[in-house]
Amino acid sequence: MAVNFGFDVDAAVKKLVMTDNVKEKEILAKEIQAKAKDKGIFLASIQDVYMARGKGKGKNFTVPAMNLRSLTYYLARAIFRTAKRLNAGAFIFEIAKSEMGYTNQPPVEYSAVILAAAIKEGYSGPVFVQADHCQIKATAYFENKAKEVAGLKDLVADCVAAGFYNIDVDSSTTVVLERPTLNEQQRDNFEICAEMTKFIREIQPKGLEISVGGEIGEVGHKNSTVEELTAFMDGYNSSLPKGLTGLSKLSVQTGTSHGGVVLPDGTIASVKVDFDTLKALSKAGQQKYGLGGAVQHGASTLPDEAFNKFPEINTIEIHLATNFQNKILDSKLFPKDLYAKMVEWSKINCAGERKPKDSEEQFIYKARKRALGQFKKDIYGLPENIKDGIAAEIEKNFEFLFKQLNVQDTKDFVTSIIKPVHATIGLRHAQAHLDGEGDD
Repeated sequence: MAVNFGFDVDAAVKKLVMTDNVKEKEILAKEIQAKAKDKGIFLASIQDVYMARGKGKGKNFTVPAMNLRSLTYYLARAIFRTAKRLNAGAFIFEIAKSEMGYTNQPPVEYSAVILAAAIKEGYSGPVFVQADHCQIKATAYFENKAKEVAGLKDLVADCVAAGFYNIDVDSSTTVVLERPTLNEQQRDNFEICAEMTKFIREIQPKGLEISVGGEIGEVGHKNSTVEELTAFMDGYNSSLPKGLTGLSKLSVQTGTSHGGVVLPDGTIASVKVDFDTLKALSKAGQQKYGLGGAVQHGASTLPDEAFNKFPEINTIEIHLATNFQNKILDSKLFPKDLYAKMVEWSKINCAGERKPKDSEEQFIYKARKRALGQFKKDIYGLPENIKDGIAAEIEKNFEFLFKQLNVQDTKDFVTSIIKPVHATIGLRHAQAHLDGEGDD
């Protein structure tokens, strides 16, 4: 049940989402954060929770990292309601570099909307917001390495300023499998990741250690191996300046793909995760390098029966996005006329992304996410009963995932470890570098 604290949080969120003025967004975000602080709600890093789990403390659970591409306020409220019912504290709200662009959700807006949702639902304690796939674009990198890394630093600085205290560095795009040794294949990857970690440590708020994740294999490509993990981590540790805290986790590839594999009729192909490989990678990361464990990307379109296996094999985190988007757009409550406009926009503006063998259904499935930012205000402007109704439908999915991933009754464990460090959120730049490919 929503809680009334004498602050019109709904009105503040509406202004925040609807305004195109970034300075106005910043003012509203700071106001929301101040109200959140009064209620014991604070943005936090999950670093120490992952370090504790890597040492075997607490029960086995897999943290759901959820990308909210649309109706963010309403879905976040549903997540907080679920967390309260299940006494859960180990869950992350995230958004990828690419998603920030095509959903038109800049970092300062995203983190403030999440805090507002917590206020609305009477949730208290640490709230984890993560920048997913802070990605190096390989073609740009090999043309001008310094420029591409500088652009990524700009984006990360914007995210940290906005309260994203969990950062996933994705330089796995620079892995060159044609090189003769694993060390050389991973060299650009681990050197960039170490440089980005150093940069993050320099800009993180005083008293707070940001959780930094790395990645050793692009999702949708060949499966990762323990030998690749070892080559990456050894190279990363030797490249990181002594005395600095390194990674808390490592993303790996075990058979999934972003958004799932779309069949010609628009349905999603069944995908199998190599759980034996994932278990071995997580174990190696924990035991040899002190990580929280391995991270599974591209999992939201997996079959329901797969999810309870992740905590069984000690996967530290799982990334979920596309299925939530699908449940919004495919809901019977979502207006058909608005959806038709979004599809038409996608056909016109995303035609260049269409592959020669794509059926109409395949193309629309893959392209329609690009319309979310263009129609953001239309979607947010839908009647409250429609937005609440769609969120209620997806809330059932959140509860299922929380139970399958064993994050119920993690609130006390999390709050015993994570203590408040308050830093004021805001803008660093009006514009960030939001081009990229990775999302889940």
